Amino acid sequence: MKLALFNGNRLGIVQGEELRDVTSAVPQWDNELATNWWVRMCKNFDTLRPILEEEASRAKALPLASVKLNAPALNPGKIVAAASNYAEHVKEMAQAAKYGQWMLDFGIFLKAPSSIIGPEDTIYLPEVGEAEIHHESELAFVIGKEGKNIPEEEALDYVLGYTGLLDITVRGGADRSQRKSYDGFSPIGPWLVTADEVGDPHQLHIQLWLEGHQKPRQDVNSADMLVKIPAMIAFASKIFTLYPGDVFSTGAPPGVGKIVPGDIMTFEIEKIGRMKVYVK
Repeated sequence: MKLALFNGNRLGIVQGEELRDVTSAVPQWDNELATNWWVRMCKNFDTLRPILEEEASRAKALPLASVKLNAPALNPGKIVAAASNYAEHVKEMAQAAKYGQWMLDFGIFLKAPSSIIGPEDTIYLPEVGEAEIHHESELAFVIGKEGKNIPEEEALDYVLGYTGLLDITVRGGADRSQRKSYDGFSPIGPWLVTADEVGDPHQLHIQLWLEGHQKPRQDVNSADMLVKIPAMIAFASKIFTLYPGDVFSTGAPPGVGKIVPGDIMTFEIEKIGRMKVYVK
């Protein structure tokens, strides 16, 4: 199932080039005093799924082109991101002598949830002096149930579904969370594809193009990740509890590069979808 947020965070199910509005099937969707409905849906998805499917079967089909998609992550408690998780990207970073060994070892860090934007949105680049700002196209997933000290062999059971995330980054020596948390630095989308539909998340083609260039700047398979998703989840959950709705990005493939005002990025992950993001 492909779950989309659209037109002011209504809930839709994407079917081909159409979307079915299933918002009315979500408990307390419009209750401003209720706990975040998206997080509750992530937590209770197994129970809600047949209800959403029934609503989709009778809902009017809307052309995807007629709606404004939002990021398929609403007020997550945290964005967890993996660092140095593709060998070729580690080599790219190693060529820059200003980075210490700590920048080349696998680890995790947090990004501000306020950095999230969605498909067809715009990244407004901040003033950062002589530093460059780069794109990093990544496979991401959303947590579906709470867990602490999760065993690696059970870790994929905690994944609700997969999406794409552009980890926009100021290159420099400062803390990762600082360099990657500017407003707009986490475009997510185009929608969330449930884990059963994706299958093996370690066999997905990831690509990113800049408008006007035929050859993709990033072109890799998720099979090349050094640390696989179950190990990431087990590692992170030893540090902090993972909660439904949390977003977890799996690390930058090689081919990261500078973005400047006027760029248009198109980002695609096999079995998930494609989205466009603008730069100003």
